[in-house]
Amino acid sequence: PNYDSWTREQLIARLTELAHPPTTHTPAASPPSPTPTAKPKREFTLSAYPTQKIALKFSYAGAGYGGLAWQAGPTPLPTVEAVLFAALAKARLVDAAGGLDGCGWERCGRTDRGVSAAGQVVSLYARSSNAPRAAADGPAAAPVRPIRYLHTLNAVLPPSIRVHAWAPVAPGFSARFACRARHYKYFFSARGLDVAAMRAGAAHLVGEHDFRNLCKLDPAKQLTSFRRRIARADIAPMESGSGGGGDMHVLDLIGSAFLYNQVRHIMAVLFLIGARLEDPSVVPALLNVDANAPRGDGTPLVPRKPEYQMADALPLVLWDCAYASEDAAWRTDDDDGDGRGAAGLHAQMAGLVERAQVEATLAEHFLAAAARYHAPAPVRLRAPGKGERGPWDLPLGGGTARREGTYVPLLERKRLESVEVVNARWLVRKGK
Repeated sequence: PNYDSWTREQLIARLTELAHPPTTHTPAASPPSPTPTAKPKREFTLSAYPTQKIALKFSYAGAGYGGLAWQAGPTPLPTVEAVLFAALAKARLVDAAGGLDGCGWERCGRTDRGVSAAGQVVSLYARSSNAPRAAADGPAAAPVRPIRYLHTLNAVLPPSIRVHAWAPVAPGFSARFACRARHYKYFFSARGLDVAAMRAGAAHLVGEHDFRNLCKLDPAKQLTSFRRRIARADIAPMESGSGGGGDMHVLDLIGSAFLYNQVRHIMAVLFLIGARLEDPSVVPALLNVDANAPRGDGTPLVPRKPEYQMADALPLVLWDCAYASEDAAWRTDDDDGDGRGAAGLHAQMAGLVERAQVEATLAEHFLAAAARYHAPAPVRLRAPGKGERGPWDLPLGGGTARREGTYVPLLERKRLESVEVVNARWLVRKGK
């Protein structure tokens, strides 16, 4: 503003205004409403809970897995143990960071890629209560519902792995060494096979024998004894309603322990006998391995394994692992619960059976559709003549076969190196 025309009184008033400006009252903002604080999440510490040693009995369909045993490196397919341990860790029954060694994990019978089990067993230490140790042991502790191992694990496992039963076991229990017998089953179609001849060959397996010619040698194990005892080896038709029927048969093989791929090698030889490419007498010959104690009945001596392909893995199942009742008293969740567990598990398994039956029915109809235009191949159920040209189809189980132009009898084939040579070469390669 232009102050030249202002009077003395106006100038004094202006100076006073500038020296003391009027204050403007701003109403105070209302305090923010308190935000609800999230309840702190209680950290789960497995070591704070009691544990017990248990055994789990479970089944798995082996076609989708790279074998039972956990592997340190990457595998094309997951292993059964890796999936089962991951389920135990997810359920907070074991410490994931501790791995198999951290929970004292032991398996009964190792199965290879594609092989299934209906009664496999592992033993381990697992959490035994839903209440921490201090709360469970307190003077006024409330009753704690027991852990439902079957319900808990089957809820997070894939349908191809089902836990059937569990047992509390002693600290010294070993799923491997406490097992008294292992029972394997091998399912096969008898189409084009002489089952009576196969039974005759299987009968020679019963008893204690050296099975080095009926297994796969693993030099890393450095085995020097291949003697195993077979308590039962027989072949029977599948009963109707038991998952088979028609021409389906099963080999039942029971023994205390088995060698690497022993059952599949045995079945491969029995298939050759069933196709009448070999005589049942080839079995005692393959068991006659010791030149210092040969059989005295003229049976050929076969100290080294002849070359042949083992049977397919798909039809093989570890049916059961047997234990003394005082070592493992099997139980289910129903023993402590409300009776719902058994019915639910049975319904799940029945659904899997029905789906498999539908798939089998579809395959049979596809075959019937193709049969309108393609005749089945003729079956040669007889021994080939010396050097007779085939083709010869060598059955391998699971719907597979190997075709050869000229069949060479087992005892005339090239022999593999001896056990001693293979073991010694492995030690040299490992620098031992």
